[in-house]
Amino acid sequence: MLPSDTDATADAQIDGRSETRDERADRNWNEVLQELRVLQTGTQILTGFLLALAFQPSFAGLGPSQRVGYLVLVSLSALSAVVALAPVSVHRILFARRAKPATVRFGHLCMMAALVLVSALLVGVVSFVFDVVVGGAASWVSGLCLALVITALWVVVPLLARRRSERTS
Repeated sequence: MLPSDTDATADAQIDGRSETRDERADRNWNEVLQELRVLQTGTQILTGFLLALAFQPSFAGLGPSQRVGYLVLVSLSALSAVVALAPVSVHRILFARRAKPATVRFGHLCMMAALVLVSALLVGVVSFVFDVVVGGAASWVSGLCLALVITALWVVVPLLARRRSERTS
């Protein structure tokens, strides 16, 4: 279900732009598309890497828990691709129905969900590789370190920047 379209200013930014609701929706949709392109490229590379692993001779040497971990990663990869592509599908279905603000809000929600999924996928892939190459303890350390970096760069830094920007406006 798409977010409600009752508040005409819900996606408005206090940035001094003089634009109509439709112009703002078009601009925001273009920004969502640019972000989706970046996210999809990374996800496609990870998916290709994961799918190629199953056809490597050394894949047969994986233990049962590593195989389960691998299948979880493939599932996360597929799910992140589906979530990241959902805004495009919604846009196609709602095309020319004057629903761009709702489409933009849906795209934003999907983008946030896809970022969470891709974060888990990245941590999982790095942990999986460390587990296969070095062993269990290194897998946990590498996964935790990457999770901390992702949290810092994808959550903490943007929230600090938003807080600073809200104080100056």
